[in-house]
Amino acid sequence: MGGARNPGASGAWPAGLQSWLVEGGGLVASSSEPRGFGFPATCPATCPAPSAMAQLPPDVEEDECLPEYRYLFCPDLLQDKVAFITGGGSGIGFRIAEIFMRHGCHTVIASRSLLRVSMAAKKLIAATGRQCLPLSMDVRAPPAIMAAVDQALKEFGKIDILINGAAGNFLCPASALSFNAFRTVVDIDTIGTFNVSRVLYEKFFRDHGGVIVNITATLNLRGQVLQVHAGSAKAAVDAMTRHLAVEWGPQNIRINSLAPGPISGTEGLRRLGGSPARVSTKALVSPLQRLGNKTEIAHSVLYLASPLASFVTGTMLVVDGGAWLTSPNDTKQLADFESSSAKL
Repeated sequence: MGGARNPGASGAWPAGLQSWLVEGGGLVASSSEPRGFGFPATCPATCPAPSAMAQLPPDVEEDECLPEYRYLFCPDLLQDKVAFITGGGSGIGFRIAEIFMRHGCHTVIASRSLLRVSMAAKKLIAATGRQCLPLSMDVRAPPAIMAAVDQALKEFGKIDILINGAAGNFLCPASALSFNAFRTVVDIDTIGTFNVSRVLYEKFFRDHGGVIVNITATLNLRGQVLQVHAGSAKAAVDAMTRHLAVEWGPQNIRINSLAPGPISGTEGLRRLGGSPARVSTKALVSPLQRLGNKTEIAHSVLYLASPLASFVTGTMLVVDGGAWLTSPNDTKQLADFESSSAKL
């Protein structure tokens, strides 16, 4: 096999190829080529030195903005883009909105609770200086989604990115799970993801392209006790990701899933993780032997939503420290639930 071609030998790269040079620690596009979607020409001096890359990004437990932020990506990575984030008022969705906004993006955060997203929007605007539009919306109601998307388009004129983060979950053995409880989780997670994606496709993405990131889980990678409802719903979302990536790719729409693991400071961990001792034990048996944090998830979503992942579509990115490979099923927890007569 021949070595890499040296552009200096002939004075130019082959026609149609874009060259990238490393200068001062940043990527610099060749001057003869146009920049891609939102891709910065240079990485500013605020980007970290390589030694900073190994450090765990900081986070806070509550739904508050970070008191300080260290850029691992160039600050203008999503400059003047607009992201529509369901479930953006709390937890992982809140941190995704914050990290996007810190990288130049305007956001729309949607939730059933207008009070929650309105409070979140005030915090996000104050911390980042970017625009954030809070909207009340139920992902199970297509008319409400259409109205919300129309309002977002009226405000910003476009939507570049959709993050499907709305979800519902609880612990329950299949034998005690009511028909309505199973259907409710599927309605929110699976049907809600399709509803919002379909509306945005019709109203903007079909004619302008876009990026969709579906927040899923690793539950469907193996059987897990007390999670047949959520595992089934997330498996359907991952299948949807692949199907839509194939159908909508020709319209320049990229669609991927991201599956977080146990993440500190989230309602999901508080509700599903069990006692602090149980959470600690589970974390120690994972390959990285710790919980993840919301900033780590937000950085991974930022990657998938940005030009850094311009040739990535139809896949699932697992961000769980390898936990799905090693964490055992908690059969004692199943026995504890089955000894109770309570049903959901």
